[in-house]
Amino acid sequence: MTNNITLEASVYSVDGVRAAKLAGADRVELCDNIQEGGTTPSYGMIRQAKQIDIPLFVIIRPRGGDFVYTPTDVDVMLDDIAICKQLGVDGVVLGLLLPDGSIDLENTATLVAAAHPMQVTFHRAFDMCSNPVSAVQQLADLGIERILTSGQRNTASEGKEYLAELNRHLPEGIKLLIGSGVNPDNLKALHQVIQADEYHMSAVQYETSSMHYKNPHISMGNNAAMDEFKILQPNTEKLMLARKVIDGL
Repeated sequence: MTNNITLEASVYSVDGVRAAKLAGADRVELCDNIQEGGTTPSYGMIRQAKQIDIPLFVIIRPRGGDFVYTPTDVDVMLDDIAICKQLGVDGVVLGLLLPDGSIDLENTATLVAAAHPMQVTFHRAFDMCSNPVSAVQQLADLGIERILTSGQRNTASEGKEYLAELNRHLPEGIKLLIGSGVNPDNLKALHQVIQADEYHMSAVQYETSSMHYKNPHISMGNNAAMDEFKILQPNTEKLMLARKVIDGL
């Protein structure tokens, strides 16, 4: 970094971690399953990613869908956190809500305690919560370091005024990580309004598979809209451009 602004890259492979480092990202969030918005990657992926010299945060999300978790879900999350700690991961990313849209304080506290001394980011479950102002203070009280948020809107650009307001009144010890739709073209304008310390962006693109033969009678997934012969790859150029923008702020 040439200033105090952090660029976090959301990646979905070990190659993505390497690309993020090459492009100058300060930190990566490692996920699997982009179609579900990100779920916990495998042990092997985490282990290989940790061998790359860049701060590594791992999403702890056992399934897609909502953020209301059963006791079994929480047990899975605890096991995944234990694996991350064993592998020397720098931080974990999680988010739990109750059916009324409030923060699941009890289970969140349990997971935060299990994660110590790793850092904890509360992900965009925050954008689905019913009282974000109260939630910020609650998360700060739990010892969570940052909140990944788009300001309760689909994109950070749509939520930028609210994000600026939240950022001006943050409790001590917690910060906002601005994400969703952040890219090199809007980063400067977002920062002019929000003045956050950290920005999060996806750094992926789809490339054509190397497969030549395609059986026209079968699909391996249940999502008809998904092209199984398009492979998710890191987008190094996009990250490099974002790095230049941040260095110029």
